[in-house]
Amino acid sequence: MLLQLATRLWRTTDHRCLRKFAWHFGVRGALSIERFKRRVKRGEYFPAYLYISIINSCNLRCQGCWVDVEAPRELIDLPALNRLITEAKRVGNTFFGLLGGEPFMHPQLLEVLAAHPDCYFQVFTNGQFITAKIAAELRRLGNASPLVSIEGREQVSDQRRGNKEVLSRTLRGLDHCLEAGLLTGVATSVCQTNLEDLLSEAWLRELIQRGVHYVWYHTYRPVGPKISPELALRPDQLVRVRRFIVRMRARLPIAIVDAYYDHAGRSLCPMVTGISHHISPRGDIEPCPIIQFATENIRDPRGIVATLRDSAFLRDFRAVAGQATRGCVVLERPDLVRELVARHGARDSTLRGTALAELDAMTPRFSQWLPGREIPEQHWAYRLAKWLWFNDFGAYRQSAHASVARQVALDTHLDSLNPPLKNSRSALS
Repeated sequence: MLLQLATRLWRTTDHRCLRKFAWHFGVRGALSIERFKRRVKRGEYFPAYLYISIINSCNLRCQGCWVDVEAPRELIDLPALNRLITEAKRVGNTFFGLLGGEPFMHPQLLEVLAAHPDCYFQVFTNGQFITAKIAAELRRLGNASPLVSIEGREQVSDQRRGNKEVLSRTLRGLDHCLEAGLLTGVATSVCQTNLEDLLSEAWLRELIQRGVHYVWYHTYRPVGPKISPELALRPDQLVRVRRFIVRMRARLPIAIVDAYYDHAGRSLCPMVTGISHHISPRGDIEPCPIIQFATENIRDPRGIVATLRDSAFLRDFRAVAGQATRGCVVLERPDLVRELVARHGARDSTLRGTALAELDAMTPRFSQWLPGREIPEQHWAYRLAKWLWFNDFGAYRQSAHASVARQVALDTHLDSLNPPLKNSRSALS
């Protein structure tokens, strides 16, 4: 499998782009995580990766979107972006995720990439603004990987994304990337309407045939102003997603990314581990993209490193969330999120100004933490890579008794608020 994947990469990717990926993301990215580990041991937290939503605007209106895409345009300007990335580089960071809205609607996106040839960027995009000309420029720069979001076949894509001919327009942009020799991925938010079509070996083989190099499956999270709870996966389906990913990683010559599990299949939250935090289009520093509250901003005169390192809000958020669950604290314990926001006087970092009301309206539900249903990595390469560079970094060091007590408390809380979840949990046994 690894040899086949390496051969595919060599044959279908521009070699200069591939070398930049191997060096800036691979070698220097691994060194960045080692520096992060040393900071953790000293009790200092600055993420190994920053995910930056550079603009709120988007041409689509996806179900369950938590970004203020209908609000007046907000974006991080070029000087602020350059300052943010430059300061992060000083502590060893070389990899950045660029999100939106739609990042390619930012008028200076390509200038950002050009200003930092010693970094590697993953750009989360719907692909519809990637013309052949833009793909050629991305190839010339060589330091970015487009991650193109596909949410279903034709009918489901239109329904999920609030427009017409979404899939064909997205595939056009995807093909421009592949024809230019870019290292290109496809991301899917797995939900009830696309589970059968896109969580399948046939779909992965179709992507391989098309030339796609990696995929990222993440599960739909019902948050934001227009929650669509009917799209959320049941616990047995969450296990199905994990089992599928582990099996396909050992079988098919396509890399598969996930962000919720370590090498042993234990669930984790990247925010709790401190390996990543999120920057909003206004520059607010948030725990993660779906927790839209902040006490600091990247424009703080102390600089991003000191601001993030010394943030009592983020420090308390990591600690409290890590004590409550190995899963997603927003989904499982929105009440805790509200308590933390109140304790630190955190501001609503959305433009709509309704984040607290949205928390109050949420019904606690399962996330990726399903104790007793851990599925370890099968393939030695993924197992080794996660053991070295993607684990909980000691964030969940607690006794087995404490873990069991916490799970009993969570089960009681969920059952009291949403009795149907008890039946879903029993189905796993």
